Amino acid sequence: MEITAQEILAGLREWVEIESQTADVDGVNRMMTKCASEFEAAGATVERIPGTDSRGDHLRITSAWGGDGPGILVLCHLDTVHPKGTLAKDLPFRVEGDKAYGPGIYDMKGGAYLALCAYRAIAAGPTPNGLPVRFLYVSDEETGSRTSRRLIEQEAERAKYVLVTEPARDGGRVVTGRKGVGRYVISARGRPAHSGSKHQEGLNAIAEVARHAVTIDGWTDYKRGVTFNIGQIKGGTADNVVPEHCTATVDMRVLTVADAEEMDRRIKALKPHNPAIQLTIEGGLNRPPFEKNSGIAALFAHAKAIAAEIGFELHDLSTGGGSDGNFTAHKVPTLDGLGVDGNGAHTLSEHLYISSLIPRMMLQKRLMETLA
Repeated sequence: MEITAQEILAGLREWVEIESQTADVDGVNRMMTKCASEFEAAGATVERIPGTDSRGDHLRITSAWGGDGPGILVLCHLDTVHPKGTLAKDLPFRVEGDKAYGPGIYDMKGGAYLALCAYRAIAAGPTPNGLPVRFLYVSDEETGSRTSRRLIEQEAERAKYVLVTEPARDGGRVVTGRKGVGRYVISARGRPAHSGSKHQEGLNAIAEVARHAVTIDGWTDYKRGVTFNIGQIKGGTADNVVPEHCTATVDMRVLTVADAEEMDRRIKALKPHNPAIQLTIEGGLNRPPFEKNSGIAALFAHAKAIAAEIGFELHDLSTGGGSDGNFTAHKVPTLDGLGVDGNGAHTLSEHLYISSLIPRMMLQKRLMETLA
């Protein structure tokens, strides 16, 4: 018996109503327990990997078929950006026409749940003779995958293909490229002084950082796909004190590995305008660029043909946001954005389109069945 969109939505609601902001380790681990039990009930082998550094656990899940050779890696995350209490106060699960609302329903519990549904559908039939399918459900993607990156890269080493269940974009498009992400902190230490009677003795750390902020902002080049954002500047103690300390955070986005390397060298080569001030630059590339190459293009063509068989036209795009696919795309053909269609990620209007549930689940299922 084929599953219906309403049955998928009912199961997904149970996931959405387990709140799991990244920092809420108890909530994330409840979500991991729920996911693990449902995969085990479908016959999969589940390994739970304890969390570290104040983050939740991760799950490594292996299909009941295919053996130990190279296979298909399906990347999912179960953490969200929404704090505990959002469900009751600001974004309760609800259905309005074709839209279903809830914290994390679009980014990305919807796509992660469809991966389970796809596995169930395959496991319920004759034993497949195709590639093994391995799933990683991680707990910290929304904060940069600091504790899961190594695990993702290790699993990619034994994968022939990587499928990422991040949400679809712009009317159901899948993602075949993402910008690389760099994160930096610029710190200056000057010398405090009374801003009235001893101004000349002070070394203004805020002024030093501000000059660098203007320089870095000027490196943005939209035609090249390079952007810099000075997100936060903090410093000083009072209006009448020359500030001794100042820090600024920098978000960098780049399209290519070459640009990532160039811009990383450029920012790390900054020197203090005032040599008496101590300047420190920390950070680096958080996610490498996800560049569309011939292997990714071939994987997309395969998915496009499957979508046509299911009954819809599939398009792709490149986007500025990062995902765990950034860690695998330069090593293994990777297709991202295979989750639900919807809108409002990271907002209090986050929703999916119910009409996308069956087509997107079928796309995941057929990719798992046909990739060879």
